[in-house]
Amino acid sequence: MQWWEVLAGIVGGFLLIYAALLFLLWQYARRNPETVALRDALRLLPDLLRLVHSLAKDHALPAGVRLRLLLLLVYLASPIDIVPDFIPVLGYADDVVLVALVLRSVIRAAGSEPLGRHWPGNDAGLRIIRKLAGLPSALVDEDPENP
Repeated sequence: MQWWEVLAGIVGGFLLIYAALLFLLWQYARRNPETVALRDALRLLPDLLRLVHSLAKDHALPAGVRLRLLLLLVYLASPIDIVPDFIPVLGYADDVVLVALVLRSVIRAAGSEPLGRHWPGNDAGLRIIRKLAGLPSALVDEDPENP
């Protein structure tokens, strides 16, 4: 067996796994229409990057949480991606999915208070981020019974 056949098999396997994950994500989004649309997630990208950077610099957070955030920033800055960014839609979809997964993990480990403290955007964007992280969409300081 030639080296390029092995390489082609590995690349093909990764592409197949990635396609299966995208298909499962698409099915989940169809079954759960309350999920965040890709368009909304892409609109939040600048605020998300500032949030990840701010959280990574916050020494009040556990070291493991900050390490996850730093690794995410390195991955996003790296020219090497799971799916190259020059591929339309899919090139940026993997970045959005990865950011959502890391933020979900970080917020579950650190709590939602640092998210509210470091969020640079507006309240609507924060509600979307809270939804991505699997938190209730209401803001922490909102109490519907006591206006």
